[in-house]
Amino acid sequence: MDLGLAGRVAAVGGASSGLGKAIAWALAREGARVAICARGEEQLERTGLAIHRASGVEVFAYPVDLATEGGPKEFIDATLKEFGRLDILVTNAGGPPATTSSQTPPEAWADALALSMLSAIRMSQAAIPYMRRNSWGRIICITSISVKSPLPAMILSNTVRPGVVGYAKTISQEFASDGITVNVVCPGYMATDRVAELAETRAAQSGQTVEEVVAGLVANIPAGRMGDPKELGDLVAFLASERAAYINGTTIQIDGGYFCGLM
Repeated sequence: MDLGLAGRVAAVGGASSGLGKAIAWALAREGARVAICARGEEQLERTGLAIHRASGVEVFAYPVDLATEGGPKEFIDATLKEFGRLDILVTNAGGPPATTSSQTPPEAWADALALSMLSAIRMSQAAIPYMRRNSWGRIICITSISVKSPLPAMILSNTVRPGVVGYAKTISQEFASDGITVNVVCPGYMATDRVAELAETRAAQSGQTVEEVVAGLVANIPAGRMGDPKELGDLVAFLASERAAYINGTTIQIDGGYFCGLM
């Protein structure tokens, strides 16, 4: 299936590793030129070079901290300067640490808000004027299954990430007539370093081994396994494509059946 992404320009946040990296790979495989960002310059450069060598497309690696007030717009502006256009935005940033309400220091709330919600809003606000100018755009916000089913000992994620859903749904209605679609993807447990870190934290708190924690997580997934980040990348590539023009304002989980609700 031709997704119609050849020659498009995509900006992907938090793309030096994990889910962001998988998304950038998927878009590049479809022929999109890709701008990627993360805080760690060395790893980001390695990722950009690997994607370029494998796909042959242009990859622009820009180190920036998306949790800062000016970082998201700085990334979008740099992408536009490099490529001269922007068609696809994937808002993605590392999640807040695992913690309970009683263990969360006051400053952690502001940090989580800046990283997991404001970064998505700021990137979108910087990108939308250029998408409106071209009467075409795709915004895909990566959150977590926690927006549909709160996770234990994840008070920061459970509280902050749903704000991204509310924002995305609202702007999906505001800019649909401009040819811009806005959707949210909420992954469940994926085989990433982030999930490995969460498993280590739970193991330390519960007295279990990491292997026991992981087995417990997988036991609650009807598919019987964690997701492959490549599977998430393929979903995002489809949502970014010409084929998904009538999918707008949705929140789609990719979780192997973990979420048990109806909506």
